[in-house]
Amino acid sequence: MKLHQLSVFLENKRGQLSVPLNLLAVAGIDIRTLSLADTQQFGILRLIVSDWQKAKEILEKEHCVVNVTQVVAIEVPDRPGGLADVVKVIDHAAVDIEYMYAFTFQSGRAALIFRFNEPDAAIKQLQAEGVNVVGSEEFQQRFPD
Repeated sequence: MKLHQLSVFLENKRGQLSVPLNLLAVAGIDIRTLSLADTQQFGILRLIVSDWQKAKEILEKEHCVVNVTQVVAIEVPDRPGGLADVVKVIDHAAVDIEYMYAFTFQSGRAALIFRFNEPDAAIKQLQAEGVNVVGSEEFQQRFPD
């Protein structure tokens, strides 16, 4: 029930974001979702892609620093309070949210991507409370090539 996410570390200067994006485009790898965070010195581009292993190989071959982490995707209704309801469930699991990002992917639905300190405990609690945790295959089906 976990997804592989690539974290690409970039210098925080003009033009650096284009490098990994162009490499993935040329390789025919689709970006399903992404998040970009920065500090004064560097940025972190977090990506969920159609083929994470191939993407990692291509990026590292071109000297990009890449880290693979496991994240959890959750499907919720796209409505006021949807995120608040999920966070209540997570609070009951007594796990920490390291970071998260979200996007809508079909009419009336949203996906929340979480990095937990204890993903298995979070998944167990979410499923017990009836929250739809989206597995890798289901996630890829929602975003076909």
